[in-house]
Amino acid sequence: MENKNKKFAKAAVGLLAASAISFGTFAGELVINTDTSDPAPKAAFEALIKGFEAENPDVNVTWNLFDHEGYKTSIRNFLTADAPDLANWYAGNRMLPFVNAGLFEPVDDVWAANGLNQSFKSTASSMTINGKKYGVPYTFYQWGVYYRKDLFEQAGATVPTNWVEFKAAGEKLKAAGITPITIGTKYLWTAAGVFDYLNLRTNGYDFHMALTKGEVSWTDARVRKTMANWKELIDAGFFLENHAAYSWQEALAPMVQGKAAMYVMGNFAVAPLKEAGLTNDQLGFFQFPAITAGIPMAEEAPTDTIHIPSNAKNKVDAKRFLAYLARADVQTQINKTLGQLPANANSVTDDDPFLKAGAKILANAEGIAQFFDRDAPAEMAQAGMEGFQEFMVKPERLDAILDRLEKVRMRVYK
Repeated sequence: MENKNKKFAKAAVGLLAASAISFGTFAGELVINTDTSDPAPKAAFEALIKGFEAENPDVNVTWNLFDHEGYKTSIRNFLTADAPDLANWYAGNRMLPFVNAGLFEPVDDVWAANGLNQSFKSTASSMTINGKKYGVPYTFYQWGVYYRKDLFEQAGATVPTNWVEFKAAGEKLKAAGITPITIGTKYLWTAAGVFDYLNLRTNGYDFHMALTKGEVSWTDARVRKTMANWKELIDAGFFLENHAAYSWQEALAPMVQGKAAMYVMGNFAVAPLKEAGLTNDQLGFFQFPAITAGIPMAEEAPTDTIHIPSNAKNKVDAKRFLAYLARADVQTQINKTLGQLPANANSVTDDDPFLKAGAKILANAEGIAQFFDRDAPAEMAQAGMEGFQEFMVKPERLDAILDRLEKVRMRVYK
């Protein structure tokens, strides 16, 4: 495990120092633990901390930087035994175990004092558990449908806004000899992205969250309706053949080659598609279409967050940091470095057509799902993703798959 301690301290000088010492007031010590060790997140946090210190010279920040895997195995231990004042994590059901264990502090006062319920409207639900807010989100990125505009034009297909139009576009693409949807399910999680959107559009955000929290049976008729909608696409031959043999990156090739037209994917797919030669004139993005009339449009947007541990020693300065982190200008700068979207709706989105399209969709989202393997516990997520891949290959096994998932649910959530 990489554990780097970085101390950002300032020396007080002159009369100010003498005055501080004479009155017994010393700079606050603020300890932050993160796993933002990749180059862009690391650079973003370095700038974030320096900016906070510049505006708060009475606070000294100690930043403990972990690698991702080390952080996952360490977080529960350090939250319990030697809690920092702030720690990064994820929204939605991923933070639920820490909230239920009493390890994260509610920060409704930070939200109220800084008007966050309005500026963070789209992510508010994913930061709320039992009516209380836990932490502040600082970045997310959209999922949706990335598509070849030129292939749509070639096939005479139009961008769909509902289920009927989506299937009609797929049929036109097939008739033109183009695979409607590329996907690589070798590592399972891509199939979970398809399931999430189908379930969100079939049954809505609240049902999807209840399912991933273990409150709904996998044999429920509403789950079966989601799978029936998925089966329509499978039976129509819309997905790339032999998708279980491909990683998500390998499944980009048919799209680049003009053999497949759409990919249900996160915005991180844009860079490799462009590196492979696609241009903005060829590549487009649209919101996953509506399925059940009247169901508000929730979105898939994994959201990174900062939290105050319940055992933190310096909650006063931790709340000052959260208020700073939540500011529109600060989130603009963070996400310019990250190449992602700010959670604050008043921030400025980087001048990229895909980020701008994502920002517009997410700003109007009914709720934000975090992705299946974040929203469900690890064992349930693994079983679910295995089941989704199996269903895509052998849809006739649906009953057995759902029965198996229900047995896992009964064990995992007991």
